[in-house]
Amino acid sequence: MDVKQFFRTLSEASGISGYEQEVAEPIKEACLWADEIRTDKLGNVIMLKKGQGAKGRPKIMLAAHMDEIGLIITKIEKDGFLRFSTVGGFDQRVLLGQEVIVHGKAQLTGIIGAKPPHVQTQGEQNQAVKLEDLFIDVGYDTVGQVQELVRIGDLATIKREVVDLQGSLMAGKAFDDRAGVAAIFECFKVLTELKHEADVYGVATVQEEVGLRGAVTSTYGIVPDLGIAIDVGFGDQPGLPESDTIKLSQGPGVAIGPHVHPKVYERMVETAKEWNINYSVDPSPSPGGTDAYAIQVTRAGVATILLSIPLRYMHTPIETLDYEDVKRTGKLMALFIAGLDNEFVEGLTCF
Repeated sequence: MDVKQFFRTLSEASGISGYEQEVAEPIKEACLWADEIRTDKLGNVIMLKKGQGAKGRPKIMLAAHMDEIGLIITKIEKDGFLRFSTVGGFDQRVLLGQEVIVHGKAQLTGIIGAKPPHVQTQGEQNQAVKLEDLFIDVGYDTVGQVQELVRIGDLATIKREVVDLQGSLMAGKAFDDRAGVAAIFECFKVLTELKHEADVYGVATVQEEVGLRGAVTSTYGIVPDLGIAIDVGFGDQPGLPESDTIKLSQGPGVAIGPHVHPKVYERMVETAKEWNINYSVDPSPSPGGTDAYAIQVTRAGVATILLSIPLRYMHTPIETLDYEDVKRTGKLMALFIAGLDNEFVEGLTCF
């Protein structure tokens, strides 16, 4: 299976937080390397690759969220225009002029518009358009026409195909964090060629963008001995200091901070060095925005680490990454898992 092509398919699918079904189904159908696949009540897709050890095998959980940020219809104007709000932290500066899909009774193509600059006041021209001043135009001119197909509470997603840039760089929407899901697939693919004692649970989590909810419930159900969250981190780009970014094309960022177990960090770094896998140290002093935090504090606590795939232009429709970094992340996780045994996992109960 071509995981890179599958990642492209995932990116172009629609799956706003709480409505991830269109993304979940392809994931369940495509993971050829899992021994078991199930969906829990919240919608998390849980893929199990069994280890070769005896009973009492360690349980390793890999988690990456499959939900994306999006829009929700809040009002239908009398002239047929749709007002909306955001689901998750969209960068509203990039919304004006975007083509969208409104998911009503039928899928409608629309565009996001606002008052032209020619008729804006002097103060308005120097500011980003406010969210409340944006609207979706689906081409109907009366409220009755629109209400036949669209209701308050219907969703809208950006319509965007993945673009290939130079080399292995790609740009598109929802790379945050379907790139992490692709990394889990790459990990499972490599694990088929390795012997590993641990049972490996790959989880495509839901509702991360609105509160890490899928990671909480799936961790509670699996009760892993060790958790690896895979998300995206701020890739190097103009306007950001080097100390706050992870360089593209140099492998994942390996987080270090309060949410990372020091022994897991040390072993992850040792694995990367042993197998000559590029990585960056990613200082993370304020955890809380990724599934790593949810995994760490579930039940009595889980030894956790965060791997971040460098990504430019986060929370926009043109998120950009190097797919080789996705592959490196998957390979690093697989080799790390292959080196684990009960003795190491049992030693994680104390520092």
